[in-house]
Amino acid sequence: MNKPKEQQVKSRERVQQHGEVFTNEREVNAMLDLVKHETERIDSRFLEPACGDGNFLAEILRRKLRVCRNFVEQGKNTQLEYEKNAVLAVSSIYGIELLPDNVNACRERLLKIFSGEYHSLFGDSIKAECLESISYLLSKNIILGNALTYHRVDNPNEWIIISEWSLLGGGMMNRRDYEFSYLVASSHGNDIFSDDPCKTFEPVYFLKLNSQSYGE
Repeated sequence: MNKPKEQQVKSRERVQQHGEVFTNEREVNAMLDLVKHETERIDSRFLEPACGDGNFLAEILRRKLRVCRNFVEQGKNTQLEYEKNAVLAVSSIYGIELLPDNVNACRERLLKIFSGEYHSLFGDSIKAECLESISYLLSKNIILGNALTYHRVDNPNEWIIISEWSLLGGGMMNRRDYEFSYLVASSHGNDIFSDDPCKTFEPVYFLKLNSQSYGE
């Protein structure tokens, strides 16, 4: 849920120390409407370098999931196809945030949005492994870090790492990791990623995304 106007500021201290002011729902939607066609592409990537607790990312996810829902309601997609599209949609959303409470709130908020949509469509047939994959993606894509210094907040000596996710045949997900500083410094046309990742992984089935699958 987006914050109403009177809740755009959590505290004066947070504004003074971190410049934290939240964007309200009207402005979020107006700005996203400028790229409406991209917000309705399931695989279109978005990166918010100061995501707060997720006002922009939450609305982007809602828009993507509406597209996934429409495919099901029109009889074009099965539950498995919905799950595949939803995982792809979540994997395309990235946020970097300085404050740990905002990072946790953002992850929980996005997971709640997906869980609500998923349950409303499929009820008791929802799969725990799908929820686990979504939760894992959010743990990797919503990052506790400083987008200006390119370092993690919880470990200032560690670079921010951005994972590129792509869906292969048979429902396999490909993952390639990049240093955020490299992505910012390089130009790759319409995509932030290139052919020079700092680490690559063996493909994993999209309903098996978890730390054990990647040996973490």
